[in-house]
Amino acid sequence: MAIEPRALIVVAGLPGSGKSTLLRSIESDTPLVMLDSDRTRDRFAALLPAGTPYSYYRPAVHLVHRLAVSAVILRRRGAVVVHDPATGVPTRAWLVSLGVLSRRPRHFLWVDCPPADAAAGQRARGRVVRKGSFARHLRRLPRMRATLRTGPRGWHTTTVVDRDTAAAGLELTFRTAASNPD
Repeated sequence: MAIEPRALIVVAGLPGSGKSTLLRSIESDTPLVMLDSDRTRDRFAALLPAGTPYSYYRPAVHLVHRLAVSAVILRRRGAVVVHDPATGVPTRAWLVSLGVLSRRPRHFLWVDCPPADAAAGQRARGRVVRKGSFARHLRRLPRMRATLRTGPRGWHTTTVVDRDTAAAGLELTFRTAASNPD
């Protein structure tokens, strides 16, 4: 995937679809910042007593991750890759707004996966999303897939990959932006 040096790339999809797997296998010809909520969660878990249920600190993980995403997008110079399910319109609007404010080219990458495969992916990684939360993502899925057919608003490119393609990795090649896309 060819991107600009200051690009914002959002890797989205159902929980368990393969976003984290794709992030771990990104190859790039230039350094970039990757913001993965799993890393934020791991940092919290390391600071808390062993066995602390995730439900106790989940809101703090989400808040800190969103603050970090906002700060990095608005302050850093290089390309930024963000891991977020982004099934909800407000989340995508927040990310687009940050991209516009920071004058970044915006690329949306959706990892498409059948819900049963996403649920199996959650079980395989040992981190199952709460039933209510997963059900909310599933309710949004038909609208999200319809949006993907026309390209979500505010993004310069939209790419859809399946779970197998995501597992194979992603290569990011930087190109010089001829002009600012906004």
